[in-house]
Amino acid sequence: MRHGRRGFARAAAAWLALLMTLSACKGGGSGESVSGGNAADRLAYEKYETPVVLRIPHQFSDIQLPEGDTSENNFVTRYLTEQTGIAIRYVWEAPNDVQYASKIDLSIRSGDLPDAFVVNRAQFLELAKSGQLEDLSDVYGKYASQLVSSLYDATKGKALQEASVDGKLYGFPNIAIEADSPVYVWVRQDWLDRLGLPAPKDLDDIAAIVRAFRDADLDGNGQKDTAGIPVDRSLVYAEKMGNNGLNGVFAAFGAFPKRWIKGSKGQPVYGSVQPEAKQALALLAEWYRDGIIDPQFMLRQDSQDLVSANEAGLFFGPWWAPYFPLSKSISSDTKAEWRVYAAPLDAQGRFVTTDAPATDRYLVVRKGYAHPEAALKLLNAFTRMERSRDPNSDALLEATEQLGTQLRNYYPFDLLLDRPDAVETRHDRLVQALDGKIDPEQLDPETKRLYEDAVSERESPRKNMDAWSSSQAYLLGGEASKTPMKKVESLYVDPTPTMALKWEQLQTLEQETYAKIVTGGLPVDAFDAFVQKWYREGGSQITAEAASSLRTRPSAEAAGE
Repeated sequence: MRHGRRGFARAAAAWLALLMTLSACKGGGSGESVSGGNAADRLAYEKYETPVVLRIPHQFSDIQLPEGDTSENNFVTRYLTEQTGIAIRYVWEAPNDVQYASKIDLSIRSGDLPDAFVVNRAQFLELAKSGQLEDLSDVYGKYASQLVSSLYDATKGKALQEASVDGKLYGFPNIAIEADSPVYVWVRQDWLDRLGLPAPKDLDDIAAIVRAFRDADLDGNGQKDTAGIPVDRSLVYAEKMGNNGLNGVFAAFGAFPKRWIKGSKGQPVYGSVQPEAKQALALLAEWYRDGIIDPQFMLRQDSQDLVSANEAGLFFGPWWAPYFPLSKSISSDTKAEWRVYAAPLDAQGRFVTTDAPATDRYLVVRKGYAHPEAALKLLNAFTRMERSRDPNSDALLEATEQLGTQLRNYYPFDLLLDRPDAVETRHDRLVQALDGKIDPEQLDPETKRLYEDAVSERESPRKNMDAWSSSQAYLLGGEASKTPMKKVESLYVDPTPTMALKWEQLQTLEQETYAKIVTGGLPVDAFDAFVQKWYREGGSQITAEAASSLRTRPSAEAAGE
């Protein structure tokens, strides 16, 4: 984690002073003023008279800190404490998902649980079924803000049901945005135009574009050194999408690694061991030999560096890629023009993806903690900040803009709530406002902020990177999200008895085999032996158990349909 640079720290200091003055002037200590005095939200935002200490783990992102601030004691955590009366204490920190999950597993095994923490599905079920979590049913009914309740209601019962066991609510789930599921092709449009190349549609187009970029010496250094497609070392993502995953390449073959899907007879089958995956691996091995994908991808610390440094002109990423890494690309080359395409299409000309889960993370409270509502009060508070409903949000955002980072990186929990259709809805409203079809003053606070960013970007292009990132994410990425798609249903399987014993080693086998086939360490036909071994060493039993371990869907009545 990088600490604050002096220039940013001085610039931010004025905003932070203003923020605390505003908070004090608005009577922030009461908790009611920030909520607008809404009686229904009184308990949701009411400040503790006697400070409450909440011990939590922290997964930090790449944040900037003003001089004198720490990850635990900074302008955002102090603001949250001022508003809620909750003193946040970090029991440990982790820099990424993998290390965080590993440390949570260690806490579970040792029985030394923090007061509140975020867990994945397997950890959630283990803790709930072993009686180690607080029942939060009454807490939610009493302390959930209207905003938080409305966002959960937008999932039609799915999110809260998946956070419940035997009818009791044991966690506050995140909400998966439907637009987060597909990955698209992002391309340097200025390079495409310079070479007179058409937009990518299929896998052959993608390979042809990368070859042309490599051979054209677009940076003018006299060398054919433009990099191939950046690739994350995981190759594909399971549920939570990210940049540089190759999910789209597999989907074009009708393959869905790391996902459970319906087999020919309607039964669950594991996508990584289906024959379609072998076809995709054969193409990727060819691409690797030809330099279409980055030959150094297994050695890179961060696959996004190639795009950030404008050494690559094409990559796979979600709708939100303008936030990162494209903001870095534009910062280093203001002439860079990026566009997004719903590609590659499959042999029938369809853009194929999978659906998104209702949730994949849960904020839970250990059994016996005296103030389980404190976790929900924090969730109420930073959800209000994230959705631009806090009157002090502007000052907080200005501070993070001065520091060159995002406000969400400072929240105590990595758990965001939004409407499942938020991206498409905001895109449509934003376009209508920019076209003069609706009054910007009628927009909700968050979309109005996007409108202001888009206007700022139009008037002063590339001068404010936050304005560029948010406007392009919702204008370009939002438009891509409206593409007609074939969405293959993912089947969400809860951990089975054999999974508990065998899944980790099967995942390792899969990852190593896929990587070796792509990089030439194994022939493509080694896939067949891998499949046989996968089934023999636990996969057959897990597949048999999967049918009875599928997460149930909310009934039509519970879903409000």
